[in-house]
Amino acid sequence: MEEFLQRAKSKLNRSKRLEKVHVVIGHKSCDLDSLISAFTYAYFLDKVGPPGVLCLPVLNIPRTEFNYFTETRFILEELNISESFHIFRDEINLHQLNDEGKLSLTLVSSNVLASEDKNLESAVVKVINPVEQSDAGFEFRESSSSLVVNEILQEAPELINEQLAHLLRGSILFQWMTMESEKISEKQEEILSILEEKFPNLPPREDIIDILKETQSSAQGLSIEQAMLKDLKELSDGEIKVAISNVSMALEILMQLQSDGGQLRGELELSTGLAVSYGE
Repeated sequence: MEEFLQRAKSKLNRSKRLEKVHVVIGHKSCDLDSLISAFTYAYFLDKVGPPGVLCLPVLNIPRTEFNYFTETRFILEELNISESFHIFRDEINLHQLNDEGKLSLTLVSSNVLASEDKNLESAVVKVINPVEQSDAGFEFRESSSSLVVNEILQEAPELINEQLAHLLRGSILFQWMTMESEKISEKQEEILSILEEKFPNLPPREDIIDILKETQSSAQGLSIEQAMLKDLKELSDGEIKVAISNVSMALEILMQLQSDGGQLRGELELSTGLAVSYGE
């Protein structure tokens, strides 16, 4: 995977005038499932797609914000995938490519473009976005990674090597952990079993889950400002845009914020550009 990412980044940097570009871009939350799915699907397209098309996975955040995504950074560092190989949203001009008729887009983990990207809709050729399903009254969301694995297994199973299986399995397990479900869905269990049978030397699931839990703990070191920016979500009706962020914190910190009047709230609003309110 790192060889593909390095080669893609090098081609982007060397090419003064790109011809045809197929960008696979994940959600602005830059979660592990979205990122690994984008990496893997761009790799798949690079191998099976038509010649002359540059396939690029793009992280849908500026490079400066990547420090906020501690879980994602931790896992990639564990797998020796250098941050220098990543292509961030502020490092490629998608709007210019689209205006020139050179852009194709695959959306991962979302079927909606951000308001500032609405004019890119004509370039969207595929959406990989799991839907919420109900299982005995519990709402859960399948991972984008499992959808990507399923397509590759059907179209080009030889492309999945042990490193890629390790990445995808970790992504699926992390998605399951964040949903706080007691069991993995049948579809995702089937995908995990296929990967584990194909590569019996993969670490035990328990070891991977322990590492993923460690990444969640490391994420707790973010400042309130960083946590707000990391969790930022956008709602828009086309004219008005509202940014919402949900941050969990200890009761003592919340009480301090409230008792300090508007001082800390004002500092947060000034540094983040968000209006801060406190929930009960």
